[in-house]
Amino acid sequence: MPHVAIKCFPRDLNDEQKDALAADIAAAISRHLGSKDGAISVGLEQVAEADWKAQVWDKEIGPQLETLLKKPGYSL
Repeated sequence: MPHVAIKCFPRDLNDEQKDALAADIAAAISRHLGSKDGAISVGLEQVAEADWKAQVWDKEIGPQLETLLKKPGYSL
């Protein structure tokens, strides 16, 4: 039951773009982990740039840097 939580700066995405993003991510998860589409969930949370460090970096990226599959090319 994979769940992918995407956090990004605010983007003006319409429903079609959000659906396409979720479908692409679900396809990659299915391909690499063998999960069925119905078992995959994808969330999208838009975080203001001013709040990124406190809400995302300090809580999720920084403390888990060693276990990230893809590390960011920046630091805070």
